[in-house]
Amino acid sequence: MSIESDGNAFQIFAVVLYFAAMLGIGWYAYRKTRSNLDGYMLADRGLKPWIAALSAGASDMSGWLLMGLPGAMYLSGLSEAWIMIGLLVGAWANWKMSAPRLRAYTEVAGNSITIPSFFEHRLRDSSRILRITCGVIILVFFTFYVSSGMVASGKFFDSAFGVDYTLGMLIVAAITMLYTLFGGFLGASLTDVAQGVLVVIALLAVPIIGIINLGGIGATLDGVRSVDPTHLSFFAGSSAIAIISSAAWGLGYFGQPHIIVRFMALRSPAEAGVARRIGIGWMFLCAIGAVGTALVGIAYFAEHTAEAPDDAETVFLALSQILFHPFIAGLVLAAVLAAIMSTISSQLIVCSSALIEDLYKLVAEKSGRGRDLAEITYVRLGRIGVLGIAIIAALLALSPSNSILDLVAFAWAGFGSAFGPTVVMSLYWRRLTRWGALAGIIVGAVVAYAWGQSWLTWGESWLNDVYEIIPGVAASIIAAVIVSLATYRPNAEIDDEFDTAKALAKAPGRPVAEAVG
Repeated sequence: MSIESDGNAFQIFAVVLYFAAMLGIGWYAYRKTRSNLDGYMLADRGLKPWIAALSAGASDMSGWLLMGLPGAMYLSGLSEAWIMIGLLVGAWANWKMSAPRLRAYTEVAGNSITIPSFFEHRLRDSSRILRITCGVIILVFFTFYVSSGMVASGKFFDSAFGVDYTLGMLIVAAITMLYTLFGGFLGASLTDVAQGVLVVIALLAVPIIGIINLGGIGATLDGVRSVDPTHLSFFAGSSAIAIISSAAWGLGYFGQPHIIVRFMALRSPAEAGVARRIGIGWMFLCAIGAVGTALVGIAYFAEHTAEAPDDAETVFLALSQILFHPFIAGLVLAAVLAAIMSTISSQLIVCSSALIEDLYKLVAEKSGRGRDLAEITYVRLGRIGVLGIAIIAALLALSPSNSILDLVAFAWAGFGSAFGPTVVMSLYWRRLTRWGALAGIIVGAVVAYAWGQSWLTWGESWLNDVYEIIPGVAASIIAAVIVSLATYRPNAEIDDEFDTAKALAKAPGRPVAEAVG
């Protein structure tokens, strides 16, 4: 057996071990999850803060963290780092502002287990139109989001092992679907923790070993300067609008269902502070690793041009295979899968909850059949939902020409514009109405979608450089405020619930159910 084949065998063995571990965690979660929809979709609101923090981080930082972002900085330098800076600020603000209140309010408002059901209970929408609209938006945008992860997984197998793109994508899709289908929200959260640890270790290991290999930090920076000195500038080659648009990614955090659902699953609102510090610390280390990987890649491949990757988004994969023993390289490569799969699993759960809790359940109840269905039946339907969404997303991912970062940007802007302003206003503004929320959600989603389409151009205007989340969020806020002010009617029950949730968000660390009781 050749040295090269030995190396591939070590790497494949490491990846197989990783797959086995994820399936094992999924089986453990399956044994621990109760046979009710609350347990399957929200782990009975029992997540410890460190699990919620790492789970939120890992489900957020998908394959773009190890592939898309380092690839963009490898091509353009630190001017692309504004995305990560914006995300760090946005994630901190989301944990600080939304997490405690959302944890309290979702339980106070009808024990809501999804964002659409929370809006319905919070705003007393008896028409169900708000919940249905939100459920449809989640299904549409998340299907594209899940597809971005599958594109990343196909590129991973093609670059790392020379495996056919489609086959690699289907392998990851099948394994992720299996542990999510059986383990539910708890399975997704526990695998997220393991994957989050693996991701941060790998992201730090690659640039550290790369810098040592290049002769130190000074030599690495000199290598970057030899290619293009402006690569070390945060501002070179970027207009003010481009920087603002990149940093505006942070606005999207407030409206990402697969992230804020972790807030709802905390044991108590008081634990949000601990989770915030853990989660932001994890993100900061990941950001340092992503930047370091890109800079090491620039310097290393300037000296070793023959080894340079054809696709910039695979620079992390290329470096790991060059710098490490094949088995260690295999574990580092598994970190890419970890980032991809953690996000896919979380998004599949949210899609399933939207499909069953926010759409099918309403139809069943209206027809009279919902009352006769046992909880275990809804859980089984939830698993079927996971399967269906995974299949659709896999079909969309069959084309490897799609950019990972472009697909993520599209879905991120859609959710951030549609749900972000409404989530924040529902938590902090008692005069928000169901019609105001509906207007904000629809206008935000439509504006973000239309702005991001190639057919909408502004000639030579700077407006072409504006990331669609900025006009989307602005339009959503304006629409929600105007319509709410026009339709607001005082409601003592809503006001009392608002005050209760506000007080509980600041209460000591008792579970909300105990405090209310």
